[in-house]
Amino acid sequence: MNISKRVQSIKPSPTLAIDAKAKALKEQGVDIINFGVGEPDFDTPQSIKNAAINAISSGFTKYCPVPGTLEIKNAIIEKLKRDTSLVYAPEQIIVSSGAKHSLYNLFQSIINDGDEVIVPAPYWVSYPDMIALAGGKSVIVQTTDKTNFKATPENIEKALTPKTKAIVINSPSNPTGVTYSQEELKAIADVCVKHKILIISDDIYEKLVYDNFKFTSIAQVSPQAKELTIIINGVSKAYAMTGWRIGYAAGPKDIISAMSKIQSQSTSNACSISIKAAVEALNGSQESVKDMIKEFEKRRDYIVTRLNAIRGITCRKPEGAFYVFPNIKELLGKAFNSKTINTDLEFADYLLNYAKIAVVLEQLLELKVT
Repeated sequence: MNISKRVQSIKPSPTLAIDAKAKALKEQGVDIINFGVGEPDFDTPQSIKNAAINAISSGFTKYCPVPGTLEIKNAIIEKLKRDTSLVYAPEQIIVSSGAKHSLYNLFQSIINDGDEVIVPAPYWVSYPDMIALAGGKSVIVQTTDKTNFKATPENIEKALTPKTKAIVINSPSNPTGVTYSQEELKAIADVCVKHKILIISDDIYEKLVYDNFKFTSIAQVSPQAKELTIIINGVSKAYAMTGWRIGYAAGPKDIISAMSKIQSQSTSNACSISIKAAVEALNGSQESVKDMIKEFEKRRDYIVTRLNAIRGITCRKPEGAFYVFPNIKELLGKAFNSKTINTDLEFADYLLNYAKIAVVLEQLLELKVT
């Protein structure tokens, strides 16, 4: 069969591939510890589940407006005002089937063939392929542990070309867990404002921060930055609602309108029942989120301590999200059980087959340096 060149140019998500392999082994009766996918292991809070049950019982099971009901838009608007002091109108909000879907719609809406999007590395594995599917090109800005895996204004400015359309900022970050301070975001925003570069602010982990860190969205740092920023967020991580598939975007009206147009020709509205559940998540008690953060912080401290106790592995303590980003460089080229490990992917495969632990590792050595 003739498969489009567009599809042939992208790779399946390695995160989901590792997760699928781990689940297949589990189905065979193998005891697997699965760290392969970014998903809280907590259950969705009961009040949120009750809202979904009530939606079903009351017959809220029909089509909704493509960009979301006014009720959920207002819940998002209130949430943004409460948490970040940012003010949006309903026509500046769209609700999609997960934050990943929101990002996909966004890239399809803003990228023309050949446009470039700056992506600081390490990055979430789906960014480059979603950009490629929209006809764009990812310009990878490499970071290192010396810069705390954060992009700097200088590196960003150096990566700019006449084709640069946007930059992706993910704070807290998947996979490093690093968070940008307000001052660091302001410096990056100033570069974007100067060159009129759109800012894609992936804030999906905003609630999951530790050590009393105060989250800042880059849209907060100046009115000029807000005009260029599209916030991507959702309920998956903070409320343990990954399977409910509710994400949203907030930004300039013309971009949100374009995203709605694309969504109208693909999925239409997000699931009506999940919308009701998300309204409760955003408007209801936030105690479950606080409890989850406390537990994540305890786990973070434990695993970072244990990783740093292993010879050949170093690991910085992340300020946010629920990932650790260990450096295994000293282990590469060495043999374990008669098998020489040369790459991070071989190391991940070794862990899965011999230790029955599923992980996803970022192959820094193969990333293009800009």
